[in-house]
Amino acid sequence: MCTTPCGKATENPNLTGCKESLVMKTYHFAAVIEKDENGYFAYCPELQGCYTSGETFETARANLADAIRLHVEDILAAGETIKTSESVNLTTVEVAV
Repeated sequence: MCTTPCGKATENPNLTGCKESLVMKTYHFAAVIEKDENGYFAYCPELQGCYTSGETFETARANLADAIRLHVEDILAAGETIKTSESVNLTTVEVAV
């Protein structure tokens, strides 16, 4: 006996047969990862206060993905909507001082 995602018992080992299903939505966010003297600092400019760090680029990226997921879960739990950018551009700005 197996249990479907909605909690119903089923004989199907593929966990099908459930009228209700858990639907996960995929979001795309910009990620900025900067190297500094302590490792890597990563943040999501679209989600205020969503940042992390890591000793390696890969660790910082994985930590940021976790931070973004938790941030989005909190937003959705509060009944708010997720706003994502349609376009993200990275450029440089020249400043003379």
